Amino acid sequence: MRSEQMKRRSSSFSHKSQQYRWRRNLFALLLFGLCCFFTLLIFEAQYTRIKLFASLYRHNSPPLPQFPKIAFLFIARNRLPLDIVWDAFFQGDEDNKFSIFVHSRPGFLFNKATTKSVYFLNRQLNDSIQVDWGGSSMIEAERILLRHALEDPSNERFLFLSDSCLPLYNFSYTYDYIMSTSTSFVDSFSDTKEGRYNPKMHPVIPVHNWRKGSQWAVLTRKHAHIVVRDDSVFPMFQLHCKRKSLPEFWRDHPLPAEGWKEHNCIPDEHYVQTLLAQEGLEGEITRRGVTHTSWDVKSSKVRERQGWHPVTYKLADATPSLIQSIKDIDNINYETEYRKEWCTSKGKPAPCFLFARKFTRPAALRLLNMSVLGVVSQARSKSSEK
Repeated sequence: MRSEQMKRRSSSFSHKSQQYRWRRNLFALLLFGLCCFFTLLIFEAQYTRIKLFASLYRHNSPPLPQFPKIAFLFIARNRLPLDIVWDAFFQGDEDNKFSIFVHSRPGFLFNKATTKSVYFLNRQLNDSIQVDWGGSSMIEAERILLRHALEDPSNERFLFLSDSCLPLYNFSYTYDYIMSTSTSFVDSFSDTKEGRYNPKMHPVIPVHNWRKGSQWAVLTRKHAHIVVRDDSVFPMFQLHCKRKSLPEFWRDHPLPAEGWKEHNCIPDEHYVQTLLAQEGLEGEITRRGVTHTSWDVKSSKVRERQGWHPVTYKLADATPSLIQSIKDIDNINYETEYRKEWCTSKGKPAPCFLFARKFTRPAALRLLNMSVLGVVSQARSKSSEK
């Protein structure tokens, strides 16, 4: 009997002991949960305070400097043969003051197999078109480049370059030269000699607004927008500004019945200049370009075709004296307007040209190795310091 009572007491004690342990564990669990909850509250409060202080610091601290950029707009057949020279040039920028866009033939990619410069990797436009010399497709390529470059609000100057252009000075000098004025650089003069104007353009484009010049312009953002939005002058060029039929193409196209009546109009040599004149904006441009081209007026035996193509500088032509002679040019004479344009920068006399064309790859590499281009001094000094 006593043993049964002891068993019942033991069983009761064991049950109470289990209940006590369960309550103690439950209490510990609740206490742990409360601790975690309050800890999270403290962390949340601290995080909110940190965010508040960070926000106040951002608002009160000076913003990081963001420089206006120059958009370098390359028009290429395929690859860029002078990419190594441009690689040295772009190394001179330390503040992200440039962007690069390349219009090449449709489907061409700038990868490690097609360019030796990291600056051009994947910089091709994916909506490029096939460009034919002497056709309005060249203008359309320019407009496509501008549309892409305008998407970046920090691009404030838009510089057209060919695949045979090379820079004559380092990045810093070039940037300061272009950004020192609020105007566009557009080679533009009245075309009164060659009769390229087609009267069918009138009255949309009156003859007194007809201009000629180099396509390698530097445009401000305002003027770039005007080119992209143009829906009146460009259609006239598509219809009435076309290259004269050339004998070498007659086998592929019918012989023109009245070829003597054709206007030999090269669209890219007239479009931007005429558009800005049409818009009454010539007061906002410096009416000269910054890219040097030497026109070959004697190579063709056909008189009417003399001067159609610029001189191409090959390996033997690439000498320090050639580059220096281009750098020494300080004025441009426009015969049709009896105007001589003396070149200035920041109100002081300055070289007229920042770039030059047309150079073959061997010629450009020779000039680079001879250190006669201003691009290498800065880039090489930086690499030597490393």
